[in-house]
Amino acid sequence: MAELSIKTTPSTVVNRNVQSGSTPDNTNYRASFAIMTSLFFMWGFMTVFNDILIPRFKEAFTLDYFQAMLVQFAFFGAYFIGSLIYFVISATAGDPIAKIGYKNGVVIGLLISATGSAVFWPAASAASYPMFLLALFVVGLGFAMLQIAANPYVTILGPERTASSRLNLAQGFNSIGTTIGPIIGGFLIYQYFAKTGAHGADSVKMPYLAFSIVFVVLAVIFFFIHLPHIGEGKIEHGASALKYPHVVLGVIAIFMYVGGEVSVGSAIINFLGQPTVAGLTAVEASKYVSLYWGGLMIGRFMGAVELSEMKRKHKQMLLVVIPLLAYLLLWVAKSCPIDSLQNHSYGDIFTVWGQQFQANWMVFRIYLPFIGLCWLLYQFGQARAGRTLMIFSLTVVTLLLTAIMVGGKVAMWCVVAVGLFTSIGWSNTFSLALDGTGALKSQVSSLLVMAILGGAILPPLQGYIADVTKNLQISFIVPLIAYAYVAFYGAKGHNIGRRIPLSDVLQAN
Repeated sequence: MAELSIKTTPSTVVNRNVQSGSTPDNTNYRASFAIMTSLFFMWGFMTVFNDILIPRFKEAFTLDYFQAMLVQFAFFGAYFIGSLIYFVISATAGDPIAKIGYKNGVVIGLLISATGSAVFWPAASAASYPMFLLALFVVGLGFAMLQIAANPYVTILGPERTASSRLNLAQGFNSIGTTIGPIIGGFLIYQYFAKTGAHGADSVKMPYLAFSIVFVVLAVIFFFIHLPHIGEGKIEHGASALKYPHVVLGVIAIFMYVGGEVSVGSAIINFLGQPTVAGLTAVEASKYVSLYWGGLMIGRFMGAVELSEMKRKHKQMLLVVIPLLAYLLLWVAKSCPIDSLQNHSYGDIFTVWGQQFQANWMVFRIYLPFIGLCWLLYQFGQARAGRTLMIFSLTVVTLLLTAIMVGGKVAMWCVVAVGLFTSIGWSNTFSLALDGTGALKSQVSSLLVMAILGGAILPPLQGYIADVTKNLQISFIVPLIAYAYVAFYGAKGHNIGRRIPLSDVLQAN
């Protein structure tokens, strides 16, 4: 009988379904999981609407760039504030989701988001930019609650060993939302609901009223449907989640991952404009930004397949078909003439769309070999979440190091390809940090969501280094170090001090 090292604590568990948060292998929660993916799609779809709102509000309220960017500050600041509030309540009064259940946590998050979306109507009627920011903050609070409830819930709708697969698949639907969101948002806000002579902000009334109604409908559906009550029931006071070393290291990993991902994405346009790199205009560089963020969608769907337990032959087939379909969706979506919608130059949009689709082939075709490399690295990952996270993060480190040292078109493609290989970072890190935390999963989740703050800290740090050194290439050392830490977490950090639930030990023996 194999020897197992066990660290027993007051939270060591016996009831596997309730305390470990994992489910029996023969339990099928596909219907529940399918319902949950709608949430991931919705918050991806709505998050990217912020990119449409920024130029709309800038024009409507005559704002400078700093004032316009407060849209993102209000929205993402709510994630940190909401998660912090949740953690404080959890530590002082007991974990709220342990009391009310994951399903009710989702319902509350949806209703908060519905309230924030509804505030867009009076904000537009009053032509009040501060009221819009308040509305976005409330929507962000709702999304924070959804993230805290939905991410861990997805990981426990099946065996823990395939948690990363489920979370990658759910995040893949999130990326579909971020891919098609700008197309629909641009059409609705800049064309369909734009009225001549009306205040520019009026065009957001109906889209966000629709969002509010959708959120209420989803809340009603989630309230009445049956979803399994897994991992709930044990209420503990105090910050028990921080007693797990692999959780603390995981929070740092999420901070580094989000910070690194946002740092690279924020610097791409300026980086590709460097004479020593590609010398592209902002318009030309924007095509490559699409590839960067679209790579996350492709990589996440591939990760969902590779980290699953389906038959090997089916995996190999889907690892070819799925990325190609996702690649085609990205190509079609990013060829949409959004600029024509924003400039009110409607004309024959589909003709322009087709022309841009053909023109973008010169950019998109060079990306295909990276998808091939992604497929190869998944083979080396051997369907293990930690190992795959390490391999992909080290690949990002290699790409960034090459971009720093080489320059030119090689550096350009190395930076653009980072999106594809950072794709599984959130899902794998999140699921590894939750592993073995039992009834504390939602408290751990609040800490992980709070770590999104990395996206607000590391990009300015990279900008500061670029200003001091007068060299944007050198500044990529910031995300490089961040991904090096994520690689460490995938290789070793997720196992440091990790406590094994007693029921799992007994089953293994």
